[in-house]
Amino acid sequence: MKYIKFFIVGLFFGVVLTKAEAVSWYRIYEMFQFDSFHMYGIIMVAIATGVIGVQWIKRKRITDYQGQPISIPDKEKGTFRYWIGGLLFGLGWAMVGACPGPIFILMGAGFMAVGVLFIGALLGTFIYGCIKDYLPH
Repeated sequence: MKYIKFFIVGLFFGVVLTKAEAVSWYRIYEMFQFDSFHMYGIIMVAIATGVIGVQWIKRKRITDYQGQPISIPDKEKGTFRYWIGGLLFGLGWAMVGACPGPIFILMGAGFMAVGVLFIGALLGTFIYGCIKDYLPH
């Protein structure tokens, strides 16, 4: 029962993404065709919210739910790996029409065909875990 607040936040997040049509395949398709600003606007709001939230956490020295200080380390220098990772993520997103967050929302909304994407995401994560020590980081 102590984790119910995380469930409620996740449920709220799912409702907001659904109502904003961020989980709509059509909206994602529009974004990758550069036909609509809708998804870009949602992404920009998310980035701004994240920047403000991280700055607030750092400046107010906010603690986590266990009372431990939240430490956000600086990113390592390097761009090549971020370009490759972003390219792979974007290609996967464009091919299937969903990034990892909406996969759960779409399954919760009853679109069981998205289960195939979920299995693919788990498989991809497992494969990465197996080969990550051999990749340049």
